[in-house]
Amino acid sequence: MKTLMMAAVVLALIAVPAHAQMGGKRHGGDASKSEDKTPKIDEKAYKEALKRIPEPKEKYDPWSVARPAESDKKSK
Repeated sequence: MKTLMMAAVVLALIAVPAHAQMGGKRHGGDASKSEDKTPKIDEKAYKEALKRIPEPKEKYDPWSVARPAESDKKSK
């Protein structure tokens, strides 16, 4: 009987963190309510904002610090 009680306690303790990760929300609700809260995106304003972003003068190289400099390549 003691082992059965300990198993029940362990299972209950395991289930509590899983329930906490769900945020206490019930799933399977009405999906249309969540869509109403999202802001409507104006496609024309989005395209205008993209046009205002300046073009970079030189191409960005994320691996530039990992590779040796150009002058080191030429001297070898």
